[in-house]
Amino acid sequence: MEVDARREEVEEETDSLPPSALKLYEAQFFGFTPQTCMLRVYSAFQDCLYDILPVVEKVCVRQLSKGESDGAEELLRSRARECSRKLQQFLEDRFKQLSERMEALLVHRCFSIPPNVLLPEDESHSRYPQDRQEVLRLESSIADLQRAYEAEVCARQALLAELEEQKEVQKQLDGILTWVSELQAAWVKEGNGSFHESFRLVMESVKKLQEAVRGVCIKAPR
Repeated sequence: MEVDARREEVEEETDSLPPSALKLYEAQFFGFTPQTCMLRVYSAFQDCLYDILPVVEKVCVRQLSKGESDGAEELLRSRARECSRKLQQFLEDRFKQLSERMEALLVHRCFSIPPNVLLPEDESHSRYPQDRQEVLRLESSIADLQRAYEAEVCARQALLAELEEQKEVQKQLDGILTWVSELQAAWVKEGNGSFHESFRLVMESVKKLQEAVRGVCIKAPR
């Protein structure tokens, strides 16, 4: 419970610290932050303390209770337990103060990376530096290219749809030409003269018939 409380305390302190105080670059380099390092040291100290104090308590009670009655031994054991708790609280308070000083020392002396030191994965940034304006310009160019690509995709889809329509129209035209060729062949086979001249006469007759029907419709009483 003590360790969990300390962990929650460290997490709250970490959340309230600005990014510069968190030593994020140091954490990237070492794989941990000074806060988590001290938390592990504190946890190790707590484990050792909880293991050692009961043993010391038993040894003291055994040595001091020699020749004493059972009631005196029980009273001595109770006082030893109370002293152990006080000693534990005292050591924890002292170690907490010491850990705060150690954490400050670790942050500024041990886990501090000089400004001229770069991680291997960050060396490319020093070789090819780019300011904020350049990054914004590249992002704008990428957005323009994305929009142009989307427009090209839409145009391609429209052209494909138009091509399908043209294929359908071409199919219908081929059918008409086939029908005309078959009709022309049948006309010649029957000996009716020139197909083109006959077709022209037929079209004129159809036109005259349409005009006559239109005239009848106009003169007919309503």
